[in-house]
Amino acid sequence: MEEPEETPRSGADGRSTRWEAHRVRRQGEILDAALAVIDEEGPEVGVRRIAERIGAPRSAVYRHFRDRADLDGRIRRRALDSLLAELGPTLEPDGTVLCAIRRSVDAYLGWIAAHPQRYAFLSAGEHGGRSPDTEGTKAVIAHRAGTVFKAVLRALGKEDAGLAVPLASGLVGFVDATVDNWLAGRPDAAASAPLAEFLTRSVWAVLDGNLRALGVQLPPDQRVSALLGD
Repeated sequence: MEEPEETPRSGADGRSTRWEAHRVRRQGEILDAALAVIDEEGPEVGVRRIAERIGAPRSAVYRHFRDRADLDGRIRRRALDSLLAELGPTLEPDGTVLCAIRRSVDAYLGWIAAHPQRYAFLSAGEHGGRSPDTEGTKAVIAHRAGTVFKAVLRALGKEDAGLAVPLASGLVGFVDATVDNWLAGRPDAAASAPLAEFLTRSVWAVLDGNLRALGVQLPPDQRVSALLGD
């Protein structure tokens, strides 16, 4: 069977597709190099060091991004992807209620302990404030937690209470602010255990208090899967 003849248009489309694939691959290499430099040297990452990491001139880095702000934003999103890859599975309903809370807390603190410089880079943002990417991550985590809360409230017959979204958002903000304050004290890794206990206890206390206000008593050793009927 004869191969279809390549027209000028199809040839141009093919080159465009190959260039796009190359661009995406090269961007990934640059972003991974940036994270490696951040891990080794801290959040004040320079384009020159990224370029040296990939063995290319600085112009080769900027060729794949609009400007420095675009590059920084893409680095943040890359770092956030690695955080969500660790945290995401823990937001699935599994184990007892208290164990599920502790698992999420441990995953979050574990990622920060493994990647303290990435967390510092995320937290810095522009002009010393939080970046839109960081705020977006909190929203994603809150959305996933809110989905679990909605399912629990539905199983308890309290779906119409309108509690899931504000509860999830409030708890994510509380954990985030508490961790920031803890990190400001430059703790060692061993100090994370008491913090994990505090956060687990506090998150459970907020959940329990709000459920009791709705007339519901949920044992902390209740299995989430049994509660949801999975």
